[in-house]
Amino acid sequence: MADWFLIVSIVVAFFLLCVVAVYFLVHYQHPDDKNDAYLPKLTVLIGFILSGATVLLLPLDVANNEGYSGCDGYDTAVCGGLNMLLFWNIIYLTIPIFIFLLIPFMTFYYEADDGLLMAGTSVGVTPNSRIAEAIKYEAGVVLIFGTIFLVMYFTLAESAVPVVEYRGSIEGVGVSTTGNTGLPFQTSFLGVLTETDVTYIDAVQSTKSSQTISVDVTLMTFFAAFMTFLGWFFFAIFGGIGLAALPLDLILGFLHRPKHMDAVEFAEAQVNIRSRVNELVDVGELMKIQREERKLSGASAPRGLFGGLGKGVAASFSKTGREERSNLLEFKKAVYLLETDVEEFQNCSSHYNEYNPLIPYFSLVFGVLGVVLSLAWVIQICIGVLPNEPLTPFLNGYLRWFDRFFPLFGVLSVAILSLYLLLCALKGAFKFGLNFVIFQLHPMAVGKTYMSSFLFNIALVLLCALPVVQFTTTAFSDYARFTTVGQVFGIQIRYMKFFAWFWESKMFVYILVIVTGLTTLYLSCCKKEDRSKSSIYLRDRLRNRT
Repeated sequence: MADWFLIVSIVVAFFLLCVVAVYFLVHYQHPDDKNDAYLPKLTVLIGFILSGATVLLLPLDVANNEGYSGCDGYDTAVCGGLNMLLFWNIIYLTIPIFIFLLIPFMTFYYEADDGLLMAGTSVGVTPNSRIAEAIKYEAGVVLIFGTIFLVMYFTLAESAVPVVEYRGSIEGVGVSTTGNTGLPFQTSFLGVLTETDVTYIDAVQSTKSSQTISVDVTLMTFFAAFMTFLGWFFFAIFGGIGLAALPLDLILGFLHRPKHMDAVEFAEAQVNIRSRVNELVDVGELMKIQREERKLSGASAPRGLFGGLGKGVAASFSKTGREERSNLLEFKKAVYLLETDVEEFQNCSSHYNEYNPLIPYFSLVFGVLGVVLSLAWVIQICIGVLPNEPLTPFLNGYLRWFDRFFPLFGVLSVAILSLYLLLCALKGAFKFGLNFVIFQLHPMAVGKTYMSSFLFNIALVLLCALPVVQFTTTAFSDYARFTTVGQVFGIQIRYMKFFAWFWESKMFVYILVIVTGLTTLYLSCCKKEDRSKSSIYLRDRLRNRT
């Protein structure tokens, strides 16, 4: 029978996720989307709940303890009774549906609705044409990733699980117990070992041999392996950047908090912002002229294949197309930096009396907490994950210590540590896009976030959710030893064909640590970029091409 406390916890957690998702969407959405884009909004809401539920299922799995052998009937006092395998299978199936079907389709439809998907060249104004364009591009996504998945499933859906075999016979071996037969069985009921028992055990021990057992994995388990493998490429890079950048940026938010400006500072800042606005206007005009010239010469404008995930990358490989996309991304970056500086300028001048002075101090508190969490994760990785045998339990010991008197603290700690990794991945993606103009920026700004940015960030969080679960399960292998997901990731997926080398070599974990170290050095040693120079450089480069 299921534990009522766990059932209530599920209901409360689901309710809180729904409330946070709705608040998050309403608070951050752009006014242009207020009474529009209902289907993308629904996708964002469900995606937010799904990503949160994926991470929170791990502490629930820990509390459920269904992997404990006593849950088979002889010691069920610590067992939650929930079918966690069913919950995890739903997650394994739903995440790829969102990432490869719903989110891309909603992105294509939303951007076609704004004339962005086709760069304003071939999208009409009727809903049918927008749906047709979205279906056409979604079919390409399904064809590419569907083919990859099917080929991998039919060739790699098998695990070679290593086992240790002992040979012996229990015929003629007696087992005596000393406990009351009316009580549930406990190991303390077994009698004391005799010399005959020791001799028999030694004989069996001498037959020890190692071999592997081939196990076919289910479709759901392969979904989990495939999405985890794919997500690690994003989580190892972005998560590593975020572990260093997130706490540092929060602390800098306090150090660079708005301060009242005198007349000279106000005049200098105003002149700087005006000049940057004029430069970006010139850049926009130059880009418009160059696009018109290419149209007149018969050259086609680059077209997007993956919407917000990489607009213009796959549809045009020409040198002109690559340069135009690079210029567009740099232009958007310069506009974003200008908008950020304008907001900071207003907070120091016209909006100074309206600015909440507590925000920087909250930023400092969360920044210090972020430093503690990042250091805890780095230490746990270095002493508990990378070595073949953990040097010390560290966080595992901390979590086990809580289990002795109030297990809820340990469960909440796992939830906080896991959610923090997801936040680091989001921060890392934005930081990477801000410093290396490779893909379009999708910042989350209060009252200024379009649905395309919501969809991009939700897709990124969903991609990183399963790697976070696997990584957390590995890092806390002692604490999470009785979890259902631990058995899936620790046995079936760990030894699966092709994927096994990546898990055994810990390649992704090494990348995560190296990226964290390099990011820390970069952010500590490099000077802050002069934002006013980026627009000047882009303008001069475009002028030289005309």
